[in-house]
Amino acid sequence: MFDFGIKDIIDILAVAMGLYYIYRLMKASRSQNVFGGIIMFLIVWIFVSRVFEMRLLGAIMDNLMSVGVIALIILFQDEIRKFFYNLGAHRNFSALKRLFRGHKKEKNVDMESVMAIVRACMNMGRGKVGALIVFERTTPLDDIAETGEKIDSRLSQRLIENIFFKNSPLHDGAMVVSKHRIKAAGCILPVSHNDSIPKELGLRHRAAMGISEESDALAVVVSEETGRISMAMEGKFNLRLSAEDLESILTQEM
Repeated sequence: MFDFGIKDIIDILAVAMGLYYIYRLMKASRSQNVFGGIIMFLIVWIFVSRVFEMRLLGAIMDNLMSVGVIALIILFQDEIRKFFYNLGAHRNFSALKRLFRGHKKEKNVDMESVMAIVRACMNMGRGKVGALIVFERTTPLDDIAETGEKIDSRLSQRLIENIFFKNSPLHDGAMVVSKHRIKAAGCILPVSHNDSIPKELGLRHRAAMGISEESDALAVVVSEETGRISMAMEGKFNLRLSAEDLESILTQEM
């Protein structure tokens, strides 16, 4: 007689939740059709190998399954990386990491650096000069910095504005800030394909969203079309920031 208990219910729910979470990741990267094809192949494989016990076709599909796992890891390496990042960035797990690291008694906030960033963004906004500034936090951005020009300079309003001056060769890339210093400029960021991003937002905003989805970095954008200031953080946008809003967020999060 078939024994069905509480463990089986938990098992089914865990598998269902896992499949749903994978589907959401695939949908965000526009790979849901591939995910549907994989599920169909798994269903056919189960029926052929386990239910009907077709030896020849089952053996072929078993071999495809063993090779297919490696192929899927290669094909969906970005999605797998994002899955483990989201798992590690989960609120409870982050609290556990802070417990092991210990709590800092004081916040080390360099208000001179914060105000230099705020004033530079306000000036660039008024002049409709496009800019993209990424602030490294706990996730290292060395690979992003390698795509641009190393600078390693203290933050200053004049230097920020010169980097994003329209005739500057570094104007179109992103500037990476680490430990209150400009680490690199002219950097290339991953672009988000999230369908929820408003259509009026351009490539800079998609790049800001992309880095915020793949790391815990903050990304500040100055729009070249409107001069408005936005910030991407944890895969979400804060739009139309004032100088006070920008100063407050940077003071709390940097």
